[in-house]
Amino acid sequence: MYNRLLFILTCSISIIIFITLLKFQKQDEDKMQKKWCLFHATDFQTLMYPCFTFCRILGLFPYKINNSIFKPSKPHYILSSAITCVVCILNMMITKSMISTKINFEAVMTVILSCCFILICSFAIITLVLSNPRMRLLQTIMEISSKLSPESYQKLSKLIHTKDIFGSIYIIGLASSYLYKKRLNIFFAIFSIYTGQLTFQMDMLYVNCVCVLKACFKEINNNLRHIQKFIVNSEQHILISYYERRNSFLIIKLKALKKQHMMISNTVQILNTIFSGQLLITIVITLIEMSLDIYFYAIEWHDGLVINLNGQFSNLFLLGMIYFISKTALIFWACETGKNQAQEMRTTIHDVLNSTRDEIIKDELQLFSLQLLHCRNTFSAKGLNVDATFLTTMVGTITTYMLITLQFLIMSHSCDTTSATANII
Repeated sequence: MYNRLLFILTCSISIIIFITLLKFQKQDEDKMQKKWCLFHATDFQTLMYPCFTFCRILGLFPYKINNSIFKPSKPHYILSSAITCVVCILNMMITKSMISTKINFEAVMTVILSCCFILICSFAIITLVLSNPRMRLLQTIMEISSKLSPESYQKLSKLIHTKDIFGSIYIIGLASSYLYKKRLNIFFAIFSIYTGQLTFQMDMLYVNCVCVLKACFKEINNNLRHIQKFIVNSEQHILISYYERRNSFLIIKLKALKKQHMMISNTVQILNTIFSGQLLITIVITLIEMSLDIYFYAIEWHDGLVINLNGQFSNLFLLGMIYFISKTALIFWACETGKNQAQEMRTTIHDVLNSTRDEIIKDELQLFSLQLLHCRNTFSAKGLNVDATFLTTMVGTITTYMLITLQFLIMSHSCDTTSATANII
């Protein structure tokens, strides 16, 4: 009786929250409708519009934007808090149901899935607690990215809009198809879709921020190359007045680029601090989900060890694996390329340094180079660098544990076969 009342109360709160969110969403869409165009972003706000829209619908965006300024919104904060409470309650209910009732899973799998639900609950709580720091981070990135060219926004919008929109549709279709196959109730289906969208949208928000910062690093690198060409082409001029004007212009430009680079580097560190907990939870859940999927869906015993492809397709194994692999690869690709773009400036600085003979410009370039050495522009999660090396370690870890598990299964099956033969004899 208590569980039934709790279930009805949770459903009522969820419906009220969803209707209220749609109301706020419609008001915000009316303000942005004339500016936003798919795959044709002109600024940070239009670039992030699909991601912001999905996050606001899910209750993950408790802000309002007035004149390119992020401001906290009390109604949205109340809704975000209510949604987080509902998610935590449902997670606890499902975890309790899995542990206390008899279901068709092994005990180890029940514990692992319970840990996944607890991690998702922690993910939602962290998202709510860090709402204010995340708002300030987005405001800083908006100010930094205002110097990007329209061509940069155009290129970024093709990637960001595509993955945000089609990724969300893919999750809804995948979760709906899986739950229909399993004949689960509509309430659990909505909850599963929401939790999937929760982790996906926050991960994509992180990827979007990394891509924008990478574009800012690239813009500085392009400006340094332009300065190098300017120096090489102007070395032939010998007029003193022109030489002095050129030096003044270059020094001012280098100081501006150095200041801009410092702002971006500080933003990278803030980004690592805010998203590190959520990113670490995403990595752990991905490791658990991929290991369980490979083990429980791909490996079956039929008089020996057999890879059952029909079982994979019937349980939507391949589609689930494509989702986790694609999202993980996208996160690591963005972080790896962003790190490489930041490190590429070191080479460009030395190329510019070798192209000039002016001592004042050389001193300024050496100061810039020293700043690059002290700024550790790597993307990390609680001390773990999110790069290609860590991705290789993840793949190796999954492969190693799967091979060890298969070896134990083969040994166990061989022992069973030997025992059966001995009994017959």
